[in-house]
Amino acid sequence: MLKLKNVKTYYGNIQALKGISLEILEGQIITLIGANGAGKTTTLMSICGIVPPRSGEIRFMSQPIHHLSPNKIVSLGICQVPEGRRIFPYLTVMENLDLGAFLRNDKRNIKQDMAYIFELFPILAERRHQAGGTLSGGEQQMLAISRALMARPRLLLMDEPSLGLAPLVVKQIFEIIKKINAENNTTIFLVEQNANLALKVAHKGYVMENGQITLEESAENLLSNEKVKKAYLGL
Repeated sequence: MLKLKNVKTYYGNIQALKGISLEILEGQIITLIGANGAGKTTTLMSICGIVPPRSGEIRFMSQPIHHLSPNKIVSLGICQVPEGRRIFPYLTVMENLDLGAFLRNDKRNIKQDMAYIFELFPILAERRHQAGGTLSGGEQQMLAISRALMARPRLLLMDEPSLGLAPLVVKQIFEIIKKINAENNTTIFLVEQNANLALKVAHKGYVMENGQITLEESAENLLSNEKVKKAYLGL
């Protein structure tokens, strides 16, 4: 579904991605784990066109996308749930969701998707007329996920969905991630520092260090890998 080949991305003269290559198969949950500053977020930013790669190739459904604008990439079916949620705090829950569907014209399906969102997250239905900034951190994360889903993505990019959330809320968010993947066949590329949780929901994982992919295995194998256990699982 998505293929990165020898992607190199820079911030000015600083090279963040040093020729990474990875593949994402349709219908799977793929996770990218690594320490802070390893290049995980930059990988997502390169895919969605916010920080385009300086060289290398990114293909989605066999189509090159590394020269496309972010809005064009969204229209193809790739959407990101950014780190830190980045909802619109002064807009209501409904207005945030409406913006997620900004590029769509299928009003009937938009209405159906809104109903599905409120089934996934009943608390958002209760607070639909509340300003996004007045929600708790967990509720804002639910809203950020829901806003992305309103674009009907084929590939959902998720950046640190557990960041700053209470353990019970994190558990709920990861259950929803599995549900979205299973019920909608939405492919998910999950960047997450909580390697243990991420590998438990993923089909396959990549380990990133210093802007390079250093390990690629099934999630099950990575969970039992001694190096991964020591470096990322605290075992």
